[in-house]
Amino acid sequence: MNHKEGDPEELKKKFWKALADSPFLFLQLDGDPETAVPMSPQLDKDANSTIWFFTHKNSSFAKLGQATATFQGKGHDMYCRFHGQLSVEESRERFEQFWNNFIEAWYDGGKDDPDLLFLRMDLGHAEIWDGDFGLLTTAKMALGKTVHDDKNVRESHTEASL
Repeated sequence: MNHKEGDPEELKKKFWKALADSPFLFLQLDGDPETAVPMSPQLDKDANSTIWFFTHKNSSFAKLGQATATFQGKGHDMYCRFHGQLSVEESRERFEQFWNNFIEAWYDGGKDDPDLLFLRMDLGHAEIWDGDFGLLTTAKMALGKTVHDDKNVRESHTEASL
């Protein structure tokens, strides 16, 4: 799937829906693969170029800077790798928008926990792969038939800015 023929807008739309349906990804600081851990991004449908994370002040992500996220959809039908810049989010309004019981469960002091760190990731370059090739292409693969020239396969990958 090294083709770049997919419609970027359509694949980006599918990616955001898949991420909303399965909001877990691996995040790591660039240049330090040891920092890669599963994280739960906070999404705002009106902010397609930014996601947010709650973490602890003693986490590796407190170093901030360039980061890379990798994502796999629930049904293995969507994949994405994207880059961005981690910084501290200062907006209390944004903080309140995303705070919920699932987040609170990780912080003994709740919203006022002194170890709580709220981050934003401004997104940049991404590669998106749509793994849903359709019934016909999937059947051809099951039979060992060549599929690399099928339209569904050619249109399954793109590079774009998020």
